[in-house]
Amino acid sequence: MAIEMVGEQSDDVHQAPADITPAPMEDYTFPELRLKRTMSDPEKTPLLLVACGSFSPITYLHLRMFEMAADHVRFSSDYELIGGYLSPVSDAYRKAGLASAEHRVAMCQLAVDQTSDWLMVDTWEPLQKEYQPTAVVLDHFDHEINVVREGVDCGNGTRKPVRIALLAGADLIHTMSTPGVWSEKDLDHILGKYGSFIVERSGTDIDEALASLQPWKDNIHVIQQLIQNDVSSTKIRLFLRREMSVRYLIPVPVIHYIEQHHLYEDDGTAEKGKEKQEGRSG
Repeated sequence: MAIEMVGEQSDDVHQAPADITPAPMEDYTFPELRLKRTMSDPEKTPLLLVACGSFSPITYLHLRMFEMAADHVRFSSDYELIGGYLSPVSDAYRKAGLASAEHRVAMCQLAVDQTSDWLMVDTWEPLQKEYQPTAVVLDHFDHEINVVREGVDCGNGTRKPVRIALLAGADLIHTMSTPGVWSEKDLDHILGKYGSFIVERSGTDIDEALASLQPWKDNIHVIQQLIQNDVSSTKIRLFLRREMSVRYLIPVPVIHYIEQHHLYEDDGTAEKGKEKQEGRSG
């Protein structure tokens, strides 16, 4: 599959880099290099955002969601953001169009390395042989941050537990409000214990979705999308199968990776299986 670049381009953009190998998927270490170690304001509540999804492939909207959430936290909340993580789903998810975990992790890593100074990719979930529900993934982050690392330094000689929260698009909250998709137990665990930051998306009636999630309304923070962006991984895969340009929709290093590894060249029917009854983005 050739992804042609048209027009005048600088050499570093026009020329594909040397072959990029898939991400190593053997030993696990929790990534913490970009975690904020000490709070700026000890009066605030420390917050960690986690986005769970397929990321097949990761798009600029996935990355943009974190930036919108960061603005919301900074200007409209009593939280202080200490970090953000992408957690790609494991291969056991069995979703049509799902590239292997090693490829999706590699693309996410390329994206955050090239575009962010605070986002990280956690490989615990994609390393699992069995599908892990979102509630379990959030428990994993809670354990790593609040048990292993004992929260965050407040800068005044004390430490605080960190609020772990799910970051997602409005389409996810819509599935949460649909009967039979999520279990009541998981909803209470995710929205009750942890909470969520939800980014509005065009075509989704978020007020209608929230109406059936009233027990957890205080833990659901809605972020207005001031510049509409409806890019999705599904649309990116469609463009790639048709050999259409995806430049400026996904990071250039991810484009090069897809091209080098010949990803998304068919319709993914060979990978279709029974999808898990839980909403996942990307």
